[in-house]
Amino acid sequence: MNRTLLLSVLLLVTAVLRGEPIFDGKTLDGWKNAIPTGGKVEVLTNGVICCAAGEPMSGIVYTNNPPRMNYEISLEGMRVEGEDFFIGLTLPIGTNYCSVIIGGWGGNLCGISSIDFMDASENCYTEAKDLKSGVWYTLKVRVTEHMLDVRLNDTFYRAQVEFDKPSRFSLRPGSDIDRCVPLGICTYQTKAWWRNITLKRY
Repeated sequence: MNRTLLLSVLLLVTAVLRGEPIFDGKTLDGWKNAIPTGGKVEVLTNGVICCAAGEPMSGIVYTNNPPRMNYEISLEGMRVEGEDFFIGLTLPIGTNYCSVIIGGWGGNLCGISSIDFMDASENCYTEAKDLKSGVWYTLKVRVTEHMLDVRLNDTFYRAQVEFDKPSRFSLRPGSDIDRCVPLGICTYQTKAWWRNITLKRY
């Protein structure tokens, strides 16, 4: 194997291990406003996505086709203003969808909506955490065969949901969260910043 080919292979392997950026830090290419009646979503000069507070929701949706199984989504989020969730990550699990909620129900709840038709405030994977405004949090969500693995700052909040069929997951009814499918990020009456959004395939 010549040196150029070896370097190309190493770069490819590194990209796979680290994840592929799906936000370029400059524009919203590959994304669009998910909730037209929500707050403004724009990229700031510091390279972060600023999502203004909506009444009640604001967010963006990915315009490309994400994988539906065997992948990991990673992003960093910060609550800038408001008292509710600053990350509502909606993602596919096979034929179905769910949303990982960080900071909901008054600002402290971390959980998954919905599991067995119970939202993040009702099922056994919910936890109350002291989530502070002005602090960056790293969320990683991995979807593999029979397992949904959610990690906030690795161990600050962790949920591992085993499943036999994707039908165990669904979206919370009666909200605009369904506008974020197949892959989207939103907030509820909260201004947030997001950055370093990556997608890793397995």
